[in-house]
Amino acid sequence: QDRNLMYYLTVYNEPITQPAEPDNLDTNGIIKGIYKLAEAPEPGTKPRAQILASGVSVPWALEAQQILNEDWNIAADVWSVTSWNELRRDGLAAEEEAFLNPGQDPRTPFVTQQLAGAHGPVIAVSDYMKAVPDQIRQFIPNDFASLGADGFGFSDTRQAARRYFKNDTHSIVTKTLQLLAQRGEVDAQAPAQAIEKYRLLDVNAGTTGGAGGES
Repeated sequence: QDRNLMYYLTVYNEPITQPAEPDNLDTNGIIKGIYKLAEAPEPGTKPRAQILASGVSVPWALEAQQILNEDWNIAADVWSVTSWNELRRDGLAAEEEAFLNPGQDPRTPFVTQQLAGAHGPVIAVSDYMKAVPDQIRQFIPNDFASLGADGFGFSDTRQAARRYFKNDTHSIVTKTLQLLAQRGEVDAQAPAQAIEKYRLLDVNAGTTGGAGGES
């Protein structure tokens, strides 16, 4: 069809165990940029949160989900983001359509549709800079925070680096507690307790990302 297209594949050099395919897999969400990977276990009346993760950070999010449930009695859903960029493009396209068609009902961005009815703050985590997940911030109706690897000049193990940049499993847990505390849904001291409990200020205490493949 003589279309001018470019395809690319992003590859990590870190081996991870791929999560099992969820029941009722949302293939449309995979293609468009986001799908729910794991429902919160036994949410009941617990405080709720939504963790959005991409690439190698997906296993960290799943581990954070478990810790939040077991240590803090918080129910977090985990979403796999297959493309922050695609979600951004779709959101901007929806805004452009609304701008050029005043008087018509605006189309809702796909990521906004996916998170409709999802309760609690959104924590978006990536092994890229925070600017990557921040691309979708304006399309998220919930409270929002991003975690990423901003900065340079730090060379150590992967576990130490993720702890240094505060985008590891326990940082996800602590950030979730912080947002929930701001909403009055958990004790105001919970974030400080988590920082101490998980030794968040100690880069040597990091445990996230030790699957091998060091470069």
